[in-house]
Amino acid sequence: MKTSLISNPVLRQLLLAQPRKLIGGALLAALTAVAGMALLGLSGWFITATSIAGLHASTAIVFDVFGPSAGIRLLAIGRTGSRYAERLVTHDATFAALASIRVRLFRGWSRPEAASRLLRQPAKLLFRLTADIDALESLYLRLLVPAFTALCVALLAGVALGVMQWQLGLGLAVWLLAAGGGVSWIVARGARRPAIVRSRAIEKLRSGTIDLVAGQTDLVMAGRIDAQCAALGQIDRSLAQADFALLRLETAAGAAYGVAGGATLAAVLLAVAALVEQQTMSLPLAALALLIALTAVEPFAGLRRGALEAGRMLLAVRRLAPRLDVEEITAPPVDAAPGLRLEHVSAAHAGSNNAILHDVSLHIADGERVALIGPSGAGKSTLLAIAACELAPLSGKVAAPRACLFTQKTELFQDSLRDNLRLADPSASDAQLWAALQSAGLDDEVRAFAGGLDTMLGEGGLGLSGGQARRLALARLFLHESTLWLLDEATEALNAQTAIDVLQRLRARSEGRSLLIATHLRREAALADRLVSLRDGRIVGDARRGTDAFETALAGLRGD
Repeated sequence: MKTSLISNPVLRQLLLAQPRKLIGGALLAALTAVAGMALLGLSGWFITATSIAGLHASTAIVFDVFGPSAGIRLLAIGRTGSRYAERLVTHDATFAALASIRVRLFRGWSRPEAASRLLRQPAKLLFRLTADIDALESLYLRLLVPAFTALCVALLAGVALGVMQWQLGLGLAVWLLAAGGGVSWIVARGARRPAIVRSRAIEKLRSGTIDLVAGQTDLVMAGRIDAQCAALGQIDRSLAQADFALLRLETAAGAAYGVAGGATLAAVLLAVAALVEQQTMSLPLAALALLIALTAVEPFAGLRRGALEAGRMLLAVRRLAPRLDVEEITAPPVDAAPGLRLEHVSAAHAGSNNAILHDVSLHIADGERVALIGPSGAGKSTLLAIAACELAPLSGKVAAPRACLFTQKTELFQDSLRDNLRLADPSASDAQLWAALQSAGLDDEVRAFAGGLDTMLGEGGLGLSGGQARRLALARLFLHESTLWLLDEATEALNAQTAIDVLQRLRARSEGRSLLIATHLRREAALADRLVSLRDGRIVGDARRGTDAFETALAGLRGD
């Protein structure tokens, strides 16, 4: 994929996020390489000139040893300082640029359908957020900076030798750019396919291994454990083949740079020997020219690592670009409004154009409680996703206030109780957290924990029972500043006593809020003022409390 800096959002964000620091870092890297070359060249010239001057007393007396010595010390100190500054500036700028890309990427995912996409492809999205963005680090540090440094060194080496003899300087510069740049180009082209294969294989291997560990019981029961292991083995073999191809290229590149360096040194040696013999160049200058030629190939060898990873960088740019595009991260407009209003809304599952909701119109007033009932697949959860602005409609208009979703699946993280609660309100005080826990009926149990609010939970809320986890999620709901609560099978899989208690607490805390409840259960639907029946993605009934239709629809739901 051919992209330009102007058109590609990844390159634009990477290179224009900290332009001064990135340019300054590249200049410092070139200055470090040039200082090293000048240091070695000046040292060689000084040693040679001192040796020749020492052959005669008259020249030894007048020979200035202080100026070159000072220059050598200055270059040595300057090279050390520029090296430190270069590492500091380039890495600081790179990490800042990558951090901004991660923020933009995360915002690009924080759109309608984000949660469902995360549930479908958690490993893939995590890989984009980590490994793919890490690959961009190499784009600047291992490709662009070494390429700029090598270019500067080649031009300066050509100028330095051109001052002594212009044909020699021009020939050296052209040879360095042709040989050094050519080897890097060949390596990059050869490494592109194995680098891409390697990156994809690592992603598949990680995802497959997680599936194997997390689902080993189901795989054994289905008789698929051996097939899964065989598939992972095949991916691992592909990864090993890609690694071997890259190692072979790296070895070949090292040999090529070695040959190029030897050829450069031999050619310059023959040229300066001829010039010394013709007495058009002095011995100290000849030593200077040789040492410059010796160090001029080294920066090109530094391109080897970047050339080997060029394919991985290209793949990362290609995969990240769509979600960094400004047009793509702009969420569809949703009108904020009191209550909830859906006008002629049609919707489909994420990534599909086959509608599962058809021309649905629904209005929920402030403080009103509505239950969605109907068979599985009727579109209840899809309608809740529309109300939560998690799913963009295919057509129609949505006007929704800030909503909070409470489902049968409790999402808890490997963190403290306090921080799991503060997901709903990061600024909540401990007093507010305890009040929410009390309203959820969990405060006494949390106080009994040795760590209290600082109690650490395991992955997925490990350490809490199912009822405790649901009450913790309920406390988080109470903390959330929203006027619309969306309940999706909120008490499914809870025992009757716990479910009734949870529903009573929901009723007590829902005063002044609108509720939209998707349910098959009579106990949950009993919270509602209206029962809206869905079938095949269409509203087929709307019964209000106090009517016979309401009681009939309620009686038809599943009991405890």
